[in-house]
Amino acid sequence: MNTVSLTVNGKQVSANVQPRTHLADFVRETQNLTGTHLGCEHGVCGACTILVDGVPTRSCITFAVACQQADVTTIEGLDNDEIATELRAAFTQEHALQCGYCTPGMLVSARDVVLRMQTPSEHDIRVAMSGNLCRCTGYVGIIRAVQRVIEARRSRGIAAIPNGNRTRLGPSGSGHSVAVVAGSAPRVVAAPGTAKKVSAPSASFARMDPDWKPQTTFNQSFTVAHPVDVVWDFFGNIAGVASCLPGASLAGEPIDGHVEGQMK
Repeated sequence: MNTVSLTVNGKQVSANVQPRTHLADFVRETQNLTGTHLGCEHGVCGACTILVDGVPTRSCITFAVACQQADVTTIEGLDNDEIATELRAAFTQEHALQCGYCTPGMLVSARDVVLRMQTPSEHDIRVAMSGNLCRCTGYVGIIRAVQRVIEARRSRGIAAIPNGNRTRLGPSGSGHSVAVVAGSAPRVVAAPGTAKKVSAPSASFARMDPDWKPQTTFNQSFTVAHPVDVVWDFFGNIAGVASCLPGASLAGEPIDGHVEGQMK
């Protein structure tokens, strides 16, 4: 069991959970916040979307232990949120819900669109909301509701916030101190940019077998909206990276780029 401590809807909470416990199960079963709905449980339908450190997150595939000390906001925590209040009214006016099962996740994702996109086209909104599925085929009303709120806010001079205040590199909820085994002393992870520099592994470690060849290879690329030195500092913080892996613990400090640990 791991002790996980979070801020949920502005309240400090703590519970002992298995390393494999998803954040959705954590808020539903330990906090009785059942507004977070579970649909596919594969991170596809978006019904379980909540905010983790202000970023929309699929709580059904996000481990609670990976979010230690994170700030979590569920749909219940948006009761008095200005954008969410406007969206609820717009959803009603545009008939953007029927059974309502997808609506909590839809509202969380829609709030992010309103927050960070200045003047999106209908296509832009559809793409941004494509991770949230509606089985009642209510997409027309949903898109109109989002458009209505954006237009109203921009007409009042409320500008979008670029990137929605996203400042942290890494998975949602990462970058805080890691969860600890129940009854043990906490282990603190160094903040990004403060990790000790480690030297590159020697050639003998880099390739033990000179004739080794991978069974398959692939090439992929993506753009990270952070300075190069910040990215390298993040991956150089081995304890920080390990904190993103549920059940991972390190046995000591990295030496020459190598570290011992275990997975539970």
